Amino acid sequence: MTDAPAAPTYALTTTIEQPFDQTLTATRAALAEQGFGVLTEIDLAATLKAKLDADIAPQVILGACRPPLAYAAVQAEPSIGLLLPCNVVVRALDDTHTSVEAMDPAIMVTLTGNDALAEVAADASTRLTAALHSLRT
Repeated sequence: MTDAPAAPTYALTTTIEQPFDQTLTATRAALAEQGFGVLTEIDLAATLKAKLDADIAPQVILGACRPPLAYAAVQAEPSIGLLLPCNVVVRALDDTHTSVEAMDPAIMVTLTGNDALAEVAADASTRLTAALHSLRT
């Protein structure tokens, strides 16, 4: 297995002993089970190959959203859309290991200084953590 760098402090992360394609499919399902829809999907490896002829390991950014949480966040902080949706990155580490990372929703509270977002961030964090945990079981 390729050694992955330590998870950034702004991320919820897990490493799965499973190939990239299987993990990507499982991640979409795990997010759906927690009430998140995937609004956007960016194949970063394909984009960089097409635009720069650069090769990186398979990596897809999923823009996940749970509308009730997004609505509550916007009510508490009108500019919070800059941090929405929740980005979830699925990245191949090697042929049999894949990293799944989500931005820690607590960052919304930290960046804005708006404690009214704390409940939304806690709910989103609980759901994202559950989704990541389910990938390991």
